Amino acid sequence: MAALRTLLLLGLLLTARGRRAAERQRPPPSPSPLDKVVAPQGLSLSQLSGKWFLVGMASRCSYLAEHGHQLEATMMTVTIVDGQSLAISTFRKLDRMCWEIRQHYLPAQAPGRFLLKGHRKNSNIDLMVGEADPSSFVILYYKEGPSISVKLYGRTSLVSDAVMDKFEQRVSAVGLSTDVTYYFPTYGFCDSADEFHILDEMKL
Repeated sequence: MAALRTLLLLGLLLTARGRRAAERQRPPPSPSPLDKVVAPQGLSLSQLSGKWFLVGMASRCSYLAEHGHQLEATMMTVTIVDGQSLAISTFRKLDRMCWEIRQHYLPAQAPGRFLLKGHRKNSNIDLMVGEADPSSFVILYYKEGPSISVKLYGRTSLVSDAVMDKFEQRVSAVGLSTDVTYYFPTYGFCDSADEFHILDEMKL
């Protein structure tokens, strides 16, 4: 009996040592391009509130690759909740009907960073505020798993060439390219949806 107990303890010890050795040999996770993204200094959440028009988006999303020629004008409104989180309503057309998608982004640990909790494991979305002039434009980063997207929003549907250059530089800095950059229509926006065309993810 004592011999059996000794063998069991020896087995557990070897297993623990093997696990620790594997952990030491495992390479550290690769740094994300978003690790260097810093929120604009002096930007307050209240400055992000209001209406924004989606101007451009860079993403390796397969849906965009297939339907990039059928993009619909997209607008969002941002409301600050409790002074620290974002309630975002996105308005766009689908099958010629206006839809509203409601989402709630919770504050993360760093300034200008937020988290949208997913309904499936590993489906959380990180939102980061990049360069911004609250009266004109904002560049937002979205990260879901290893996938990164960059969006340019304007206070109007048209932005200056200088702002467009900033957006393209930010896109390039995270390893995306013009091949996966899409620009949205500047007309045909929805700003409301009836009760049958609201997807309220805040209640799901």
